Amino acid sequence: MILIVLIIIGTVAVYGATSGTKLNGLHTSNWIQFVVFLIPMLVIAMLDYRVFTGKLSFLFYMIGIAMLVLVQLIGSHINGAVRWLNFGSFQVQPSELVKVFTILLAAHLLHKRAGEKLRLFQDIVPLCVVFLIPTVLIMKQPDLGTSLVFVGIFLSMLWIGNMRTLYMLLCLGLVGLAVGAILWLYYADYELLSQIVKPHQMARIQTFLDPTHDPDKSWHVQNAIRAIGSGGMGGDNQFYLQNGYIPYAYSDSIYVVIGEKYGFLGSSVLLICYFILIYRLVIVAMNSRELIGSYVVIGITGMLVFQIFINIGMHIGLVPLTGISLPFISYGGSSLLTNMIAIGLVMSVSIHHDSSI
Repeated sequence: MILIVLIIIGTVAVYGATSGTKLNGLHTSNWIQFVVFLIPMLVIAMLDYRVFTGKLSFLFYMIGIAMLVLVQLIGSHINGAVRWLNFGSFQVQPSELVKVFTILLAAHLLHKRAGEKLRLFQDIVPLCVVFLIPTVLIMKQPDLGTSLVFVGIFLSMLWIGNMRTLYMLLCLGLVGLAVGAILWLYYADYELLSQIVKPHQMARIQTFLDPTHDPDKSWHVQNAIRAIGSGGMGGDNQFYLQNGYIPYAYSDSIYVVIGEKYGFLGSSVLLICYFILIYRLVIVAMNSRELIGSYVVIGITGMLVFQIFINIGMHIGLVPLTGISLPFISYGGSSLLTNMIAIGLVMSVSIHHDSSI
């Protein structure tokens, strides 16, 4: 039920973002895609999830990696990035599907420990490699947003996989050290940092840390913050949206549409729906009688939570701007298909937690 509510919210938001533009009608496509993708979601839900987390997980993972390699060779160039494969009239973004494939393989590897503490070289290092390969390939597209989602999934699965506290602190310390190094270099040696990171990444770091330095580069973020603020309690007349101040309003910036058109109340309804969804996912993970089911669900939970936080955070100035969709709300076939497959796996864990394969 909560999934249908989210899709309705997303479809209404897409309509608000595209009505009266050359993209008018995307809301209809969004609903049609949802109905079509219900089929694979329900099929996966009916099948025992352990079919996908066994040896097949290696096959899915290898198919995903092969697709990421194909993107580099024959992928479509759109807006300066190479992220899509064309299958007739349908475009697929492999990096979306690979998130689920990686979760399945990681759950398989974690299950071998049967809940015991993870060993550094025998367990954690192989798991790092599993996540590192797609992350590097996706970074080359370039797609920093999706790459960061893999970090969120990785940390959530290490946590549920019974990682030693010391190792987890070391992982978090490395992440903190990397962020700290970027901050220090930005203020202490700007030239060196500009040589390490790519120009478009440098622009986003600069926009986040010093939005007044270059108003043109911070134009998107500043307008998003103003648009959300102008929404007030119950929404306004959509000045920023109607005058073209919000790029990609139907996809990555869909939260701005909700914030401006429906205000604090509309944003709160969306966040409450997300909270209910995440709460129900956690309950399914807790009720699973097999650890591998819990691993799969927590991996999917980490994926969704990280995407929600980053997408909303970047539009209110909490994190740097990056391309990442808002689950079940942003328009996008690959994203919606991936998220519905993920929910299908969660439903399978819930349905088959008492059965034996």
